[in-house]
Amino acid sequence: MKKVLRLLIPLLILAAAVGFWRAQSHNGESDGVNLNLYGNVDMREVGLAINGVGRIADMLAREGELVSKGQLLARLDSDRLQALVARAAAQVEMQQAVVARLEAGNRPEDIRRAGADLAAARAQAKDAARTAARLQSLSSRDLASRELADNAATAAAAAHERVKAGSEILQLAELGPRSEDIDAARAQLKEAQAQLALANKELAEAALYAPSDGMIRNRILEPGDMASPQRPLYTLAITNPLWVRAYVSETDLGRVRPGMTAEVSTDSFPGKEYRGWIGYISPSAEFTPQSVQTEEMRTQLVYQVRIYVCNPQGELRLGMPASVHISLKQAQTAPGGNDPCHGQE
Repeated sequence: MKKVLRLLIPLLILAAAVGFWRAQSHNGESDGVNLNLYGNVDMREVGLAINGVGRIADMLAREGELVSKGQLLARLDSDRLQALVARAAAQVEMQQAVVARLEAGNRPEDIRRAGADLAAARAQAKDAARTAARLQSLSSRDLASRELADNAATAAAAAHERVKAGSEILQLAELGPRSEDIDAARAQLKEAQAQLALANKELAEAALYAPSDGMIRNRILEPGDMASPQRPLYTLAITNPLWVRAYVSETDLGRVRPGMTAEVSTDSFPGKEYRGWIGYISPSAEFTPQSVQTEEMRTQLVYQVRIYVCNPQGELRLGMPASVHISLKQAQTAPGGNDPCHGQE
């Protein structure tokens, strides 16, 4: 029994030391002047899906490739969409011509022709009236039949009505198209322009562009696959901003604040420090992360902090363990300038 106890006591002491070390690794170590935190490099990831529906023609980026904002990443087969754009553009041109014709009104030649037709109708009416009067006089003296006189009177009346119709036609020619017809043509032009804009938008959505600078993490589809807004083509890791996700205990919470500068280091590059600053402190507490396995540690509450870090040479990777050193004796100032990482080598 004594031998067993002599073996168990060192093991218990070692287990307690390991538990203490792991607790410090998650919640930080503080000597009142400096605070050391331990966490992992984190960044945002975006699933990039194309907004159109169709078969993929080109995939222009590969895993691990750095891409810049606005860079073309993929294209769909767009022959059908280009044909729709051409048709919509032709409809717009045709309707523009209709509107221009209505707004310009009738041509002077048309107005002159209407005037000439009216003059001819007046001459015919005058001749028909004379003929009718002459036959009426002859009929009254029984020198012409009553039927001829009546026919001549009817022809004269018809010629007079043609004069009235010609006068109306000339007036309409001088006035031009009705305002209602012009408004209707303009509305049809707007509809055609909207159809063209929609066709152009659908054509533009047949291409996928990088929404921000980053690195292609996964290439999910390939040329020939059918794409849709529900099927991402790539996973993009946004490398700026990049931060270390760490946790601080309640006892140290009052010593840190957003804007405090920090130094970040990793085991992958011993002796190299990266410039950083506290950019976010969680407003609510959470239980110690589950990677801490002891029941005692699980019951402790911690606060997540994000230490934004400069990574000019792309050495920091997603999930990489990192150590953060924060001096607690510093002025309450945030990193200055638009680019706090400018000049970092």
